[in-house]
Amino acid sequence: MKGLKGKNALITGASSGIGQAVAIRLAQEGCNIAINYRKSPEAAEDTEEMAMEKACGDIDNCGVQSLLIQGDVSQESDIIEMVNTVVDKFGSIDILINNAGIQTECPSHEIKTEDFDRVIGVNLRGAYICARETIKQFLSQNQPGIIINISSVHEIIPRPMYISYSISKGGMENMTKTLALEYANRGIRVNAIAPGATITPINEDWVNDPEKKAVVESHIPMGRAGTAAEMAAVVAFLASDEAAYITGQTLFIDGGLTLYADFREAWSA
Repeated sequence: MKGLKGKNALITGASSGIGQAVAIRLAQEGCNIAINYRKSPEAAEDTEEMAMEKACGDIDNCGVQSLLIQGDVSQESDIIEMVNTVVDKFGSIDILINNAGIQTECPSHEIKTEDFDRVIGVNLRGAYICARETIKQFLSQNQPGIIINISSVHEIIPRPMYISYSISKGGMENMTKTLALEYANRGIRVNAIAPGATITPINEDWVNDPEKKAVVESHIPMGRAGTAAEMAAVVAFLASDEAAYITGQTLFIDGGLTLYADFREAWSA
C-alpha cells in the first residue's frame, strides 16, 4: 500500500493475536516495526521472526528493521521509555498501533475494584498515554503521524459479565474522535478498527470448542469468525496513504455482527 515503506511503527501487545498479525503485515508493507510485549520474550521473538521472513525472505539482506521492547502499557514510565526507545533506534516514529488489551469475566456487581482498574488501566488509560507520548513525538518531529486504536464491536454492543472491557472500548471510541479532531490540522490522523469475533488466543475458550464456536458464529451474518490477518489488512490500509482523508473513524470488521443478525427474519413489533 502507498506510503508505508520505510515508516517506523510501534505495535503494542504484538506478541500474539491481532497485534502479531499487524506487525507481520506492516513489515510486509516495508515498515520498520517495534514489537512491544509484556511478559513473553519468546512469543515476541516468534513475531519478529515471522515478520522478517514475510517481509524479506532472506533476513540477512532485509531492508526492514525490527525491535523488541518489553513494557507494560499500564505503567506510564514503561510507555515513555518505550516510545523513546523507538525514536532512538529508528530516528523517528510514524505509526502507533494501540493494540494491547485484556479482559476479565465477572458479574458486574461482583467485580473487584482492582480487577476493574487493571482492565481500564491497560485498555484505555494505557492506550491514551501511548497516544499522548507518540503525539508529542509527532509534534516535535514536525511531521504527520498515524494512530490506530484496536477497539471492539463492544464499544457499541453491551457485553454482560465484561463491563470493564466494554467501558474501556466505549471510551476508546471517544478518545479516537477527540484526538482526531484536536490534531487534524497538524497532519495527525487517528482512527480505530472494531473487530468482531476473531480467532485469536484471547478467544481460545470458544475458538477451540466446536459447540461454543457454533453459538458465536450463529450471531454473525457471514457465518464465520474473522482472522487476525483480516484485521491487520484494514490496519495497514488505515496507516497507508490510501486512507489519507480518513480520520476520527472506527471501521467495524465483524462479518456483519453489528447488523443485529437476530433480526434477519422479518417480524412485526
